[in-house]
Amino acid sequence: MSGNSQPGGGAPVVVPADLADVETLSQEIFPGYFRIHVEHAFAEGVVHTTPGRAGVALWLPTGLRPVGPSPGYDARLLAATSPHGHHPTGTPHHHLAILAVRPDCQGQGIGTALLRAHHAVLDEAGLPAYLEASDLRTRRLYAALGYGDHGLPIHLARGSLMFPMWRNPQTGLRPAVTMKGGSCGE
Repeated sequence: MSGNSQPGGGAPVVVPADLADVETLSQEIFPGYFRIHVEHAFAEGVVHTTPGRAGVALWLPTGLRPVGPSPGYDARLLAATSPHGHHPTGTPHHHLAILAVRPDCQGQGIGTALLRAHHAVLDEAGLPAYLEASDLRTRRLYAALGYGDHGLPIHLARGSLMFPMWRNPQTGLRPAVTMKGGSCGE
């Protein structure tokens, strides 16, 4: 049995990350950019991973209460990215800052399980979610999970596009996520 699936081959297991996960996750996924967001998410948001650290989701509450980023956050974020000013304001929501799955574990339902775990919390609280899809493939995946386009695409350097997307809280049952095969062990 993989460390990421439930007994009997069910959906990938999603667990809250702890501080011991920060170093491993930040070394493996977007070191500079990731560390800025993971510190902020641990202080003010939600960080979920899988037991084998095959994937991670960082959620930042926005507009719910004043958020105090970590010291030097603005300067560090500017050094790691360029400001785009596309994030919606005026409506409390959670922002999916990062969703990442190890390349050898992609296509097994881990990212979907990470999203659905937090969507259930947001739906119960009546809160929407915002994200920026990095390409047309992920845009289609997010659309299948209830996200819709939220404004025009964001034009990045070298012609790349990101797609702002919004998901309103939903009611009703969603189908379970099942592993599509493969193993992403501890």
